[in-house]
Amino acid sequence: MSDTTEKNDFPRGPATGVGSLPGGDAREAAKTVTGSFEDFPFLAELPARGPGADMIGRTIGMLVDLYAHVEPSGWRISDRPGRDTRRARSWLGEDLDALEEFTQGYEGALKVQAVGPWTLAAALELRGGEAALGDAGACRDLAGSLAEGLHQHLTEVRRRVPGARVVLQLDEPSLTAVLRGRIRTASGYRTHRAVDRQVVESALRDVAAAHDGPVVVHSCAPDVPFALLRRAGVAGISFDFGLLTERDEEAIGEAVEGGTKLFAGVVPSTDGPLSDPGGSVMGVRTLWRRLGLNPGTLAESVVITPTCGLAGASPAHARAALAHCVRAAKSLADNPE
Repeated sequence: MSDTTEKNDFPRGPATGVGSLPGGDAREAAKTVTGSFEDFPFLAELPARGPGADMIGRTIGMLVDLYAHVEPSGWRISDRPGRDTRRARSWLGEDLDALEEFTQGYEGALKVQAVGPWTLAAALELRGGEAALGDAGACRDLAGSLAEGLHQHLTEVRRRVPGARVVLQLDEPSLTAVLRGRIRTASGYRTHRAVDRQVVESALRDVAAAHDGPVVVHSCAPDVPFALLRRAGVAGISFDFGLLTERDEEAIGEAVEGGTKLFAGVVPSTDGPLSDPGGSVMGVRTLWRRLGLNPGTLAESVVITPTCGLAGASPAHARAALAHCVRAAKSLADNPE
């Protein structure tokens, strides 16, 4: 395992995507991503293909010695790998084949995504139908299986794109709800008890340790726990910039000063008009001034992204949004003040 310095040695990349794209053509997605982001492409996810291509199913396909199948209520633990697990693995293989084809000779940052341990525990059902989140032992087993599976996946990505400096993104949209006891039980009448913050932090740290490079945690939910994520050792935090409130500002200032990379979601992820590139990053510049941060650090501290995944967008908007991220990042770098 590399030391902390190496894990936080973030490759420079002014813009990237969050993860998902519309459509079901792996080659078209890889072509779009690599054509949009010369400095920071990512392994696209295509959930429109169906169960197994969704972010939960895709990550379940990576697990080691844990299997699941699709029920009407969602993904549920199985005794052995079935059709749904095989389909998830097959689609991931297709996506890796396409990425390898369009990254021949590439050297630079490359982002891959997987669901983090707490959103996975909130979504994956045990045999009785309740979420794994309600069983501490199941949560530990799930985190251990995920860490092992991610290690294997990242090894495969490096084999296929040997020049890449891989960045691992853990998607944790349910993290705040887990911390606040807002995940509903199967009946819908109760909620699971809030998980202790130290337990949450420890599992995130253990899963992040599967990668010897930078780890980013993404959440497009309100009230991202910036301080907890920094204590867990992540190198970057990805969030919907439009959901920030004043109470987030101190934590963001501390994160920047501590060297945490901010993945600021400022470009709309659903169809609609896009502002001019400078207008998209105006809020970031304003926040920097309000926090008294050095404008000269903006370009090295911030990566521009869409507000969330683009699976719900039209293909035309998705392509426009990715291109807009690049232009907005350039505006931020060229005119930080």
